[in-house]
Amino acid sequence: MTIRWGFLGAGWIATRAMAPAVHAAQGARLHAVASRSAERSAGLEPGIVHPSYDRLIEDPSVDAVYICLANDQHLEWAIRALAAGKHVLCEKPLGLDAGEARRMAEAAVFADRLLVEAVWTRWHPRFRRLAELVGSGALGEITAIDSAFTFPGQIDGNYRADPRKGGGALLDTGGYQVHAWADFTGGAQIVEVERANSSTGPSGVDLTTEVTAVVDGVIRATALSSFEQPEAQHLRVLGSDVLAATGIGPAFTAWREETTLIIGDHEESFAPVDAYQVMVEQVSARIEGREAWIVPMSDSIRVAEVLGAIRSAAHHP
Repeated sequence: MTIRWGFLGAGWIATRAMAPAVHAAQGARLHAVASRSAERSAGLEPGIVHPSYDRLIEDPSVDAVYICLANDQHLEWAIRALAAGKHVLCEKPLGLDAGEARRMAEAAVFADRLLVEAVWTRWHPRFRRLAELVGSGALGEITAIDSAFTFPGQIDGNYRADPRKGGGALLDTGGYQVHAWADFTGGAQIVEVERANSSTGPSGVDLTTEVTAVVDGVIRATALSSFEQPEAQHLRVLGSDVLAATGIGPAFTAWREETTLIIGDHEESFAPVDAYQVMVEQVSARIEGREAWIVPMSDSIRVAEVLGAIRSAAHHP
């Protein structure tokens, strides 16, 4: 069986990453695209270009919808696609807050359809290997998780600069880091935010947010998200026995490039891979009812809750 995908949106990620991933994926086909530009939609080389989002989700030949719209549009179109009987893969953050994430999850349960947050980094073989090491106890008891995802971004005129559209560094790059907390701790069930500091830009969004938290009472977690600091990415997990850390290749956005993972005094290498393609193949397989790994919806809701707690702490230190 081949899952027929429909895209809502034909922006940078859809054009550069997701469309090539679907074209290359086993068990998936880019069947339809709808966006504000028919020319841009056609550039993704789908089978059909629809004139509107409504027409695409009403198309009975579309099995699954990928939502690549501004953050504030995720809730509306995910719920509408689910109600139309489509499975949904939605760009991160799933919703603007935990309330929206819960509403989307409830809609998926009601429709008996799959809803998955497209945190593509979590499908990367290096990330899955790190999760395996943590889960197996190979690092010992986890005592700390430290990460950063920063870059000097030009966000003027972009939804990332609009607080009403879910802009800001925390929702953009912080989500990757809090998803690591969730992955490595079985869902980050208890998170106490000890300190959170933000610098706010002229539009009202956070340009930098730095947080220190305690996860499940014993794990010290630190994360740095920024649109204004020099480009840097790292992810380190400290166990009572061994420290594991990303080496060659960016910690959260490694794409079609060799990567390494440093585990104590040795290093493991990973061949170039397109984690977007892996994500599409795994989600498509799960839609078919086959065994496949996907980001748990409980993690997406919990990450939204934690991001909300960080944002609140940053605004009310």
